[in-house]
Amino acid sequence: MNLLKIFAIAMLLSFALNGCKFAKGQNSRPNIILIMSDDMGYSDIGCYGGSIDTPNLDKLATDGLRFTQFYNGARCCPTRASLLTGLYPHQAGIGHMVDDKGYDGYRGDLSNRAVTIAEVLKQAGYSTYMSGKWHVTPYDPNDDYPTKINWPLQRGFDKFFGTIRGAGSFYDPASLARDNEYIVPDSGFYYTDAISDNAVNFIESHSSDKPFFMYVAYTAAHWPMQAKPEDIVKYEGRFDDGWEVLRKVKYERLKEMGIISPDWKLSDKDNIKDWEDVEIKAWYCSLMEVYAAMVDCMDQGIGKIINMLEKQGLKDNTLVFFLEDNGGCAEQKGLFNEIRPYYNDVMADEIKPMGKDERQRETVPRYTRDGRPVFGGIGLEPGGDASYLAYDRPWANASNTPFRMYKHYVHEGGIATPLIVHWPDGVKAKNEFRKQPSHIIDIMATCVDVASADYPKTYNGNSIVPMAGISLVPTFNNKEQKDRILCWEHEGNKAIRVGDYKLVSRWEKGSEYNWELYNMEADRTETNNLADEMPDKVQDMETQWKDWAKKNMVLTWNGLQHVE
Repeated sequence: MNLLKIFAIAMLLSFALNGCKFAKGQNSRPNIILIMSDDMGYSDIGCYGGSIDTPNLDKLATDGLRFTQFYNGARCCPTRASLLTGLYPHQAGIGHMVDDKGYDGYRGDLSNRAVTIAEVLKQAGYSTYMSGKWHVTPYDPNDDYPTKINWPLQRGFDKFFGTIRGAGSFYDPASLARDNEYIVPDSGFYYTDAISDNAVNFIESHSSDKPFFMYVAYTAAHWPMQAKPEDIVKYEGRFDDGWEVLRKVKYERLKEMGIISPDWKLSDKDNIKDWEDVEIKAWYCSLMEVYAAMVDCMDQGIGKIINMLEKQGLKDNTLVFFLEDNGGCAEQKGLFNEIRPYYNDVMADEIKPMGKDERQRETVPRYTRDGRPVFGGIGLEPGGDASYLAYDRPWANASNTPFRMYKHYVHEGGIATPLIVHWPDGVKAKNEFRKQPSHIIDIMATCVDVASADYPKTYNGNSIVPMAGISLVPTFNNKEQKDRILCWEHEGNKAIRVGDYKLVSRWEKGSEYNWELYNMEADRTETNNLADEMPDKVQDMETQWKDWAKKNMVLTWNGLQHVE
């Protein structure tokens, strides 16, 4: 027997004895990059009808898929908990935010009965990296030695750069950390760039033959409105026609692109002041200009990530997702009636520089690192490190075009998100839409599927809750989906979607729930309430929602009582 035959037999024996490696070979399994932005509306980016320059995201969409009916969890923490675990947020312990309300579904800390994508894929032989916002465990600004059982490295990630807290200055964010230690930003720091640069470095330094999973969680475009001057200048004058014109332009563009039905009406403007009656138009425009600059900077960073994949020869077999954590934000952070220091006990003319190694502890800094007080107030110029402002409800309404409501709420404006999927080796379709209703709980199942991983029944001695979602891989191939039940609850706002129908309610303190019923095929903008016409449908879907709530540790928002 010659040496060639001996070698061939040896190789066959090796494959036979290591069948799992042959079937799940590291060279065939894709790298996975999960990119999420913060507090952005459905139609902000260019490939979803927006007026902000996002050429890198647009290119991913052109070369991949766009989901038109993908859903998030309406708010930062619940979405992140669901995204990471493939469970509904209450199952993962974060039914509200990161404060403990005394019930298992509302502990405000990631449950040990949930596993993260990183934990599952790490056991399947993946390297795991994260850059950006964590926000699934409590943060105490005065605790220098916090428990870290639910920090990224303890939840499956090999390397981490980012913030534990949910929001903060882009120039000096609170809770900035690398791996397991708090750190202080370098001179010239801007958080969006730092998230992008660390993600790029993780790819460049990945020398293993193992595939990798990377979670890139931007804080753009969450308040405060802070951006670099060179990005802001691109948008000067772009929004001078005001929010009403912007909504109408985006609405028409969405119809022309085929993302929404021409039969859907544009939702109402939510009692927002007519643009012609606004007195300080230039200032309101400046808020939107900075918001756009923040999104633009993020897109530039995504371009750097994709370029590094290409440089490393990894682009074709890397599955990239892009989505948003909730709809545009109507909160009025820092919009005081007068321009003043953000904190009442801070004097406008005092200077208190921070120490070189002093870390920022507060979501809203009292002072910039060089000692200037941080200000808020209507009329204050946004963009710099000494301002702390939101972009206000009218612009959020425009961001969420064509839908109703905002972040916090579970009408479509709060929960509808773009989802871009790009994977040249795995998805041959290009520039196509996928209209099957899908949800953030599906991301875990999809990652498990493409990575040939095993979702555990137990982990670290704890019984693990089964995945709530389904793999999107059949949807990548445009397979039809059976009607499924998708549910939401956040701060008493609740919804259920079954097939083409959605039952939704907005919670108001001291009032009874008022259910609204919509046909999503005919009226996804939720302008024609069918509840009075179809009371039996309302009752049936309410029963289904209650069944889901009872199984998923959901409580009523009136006194946190069990759903009956």
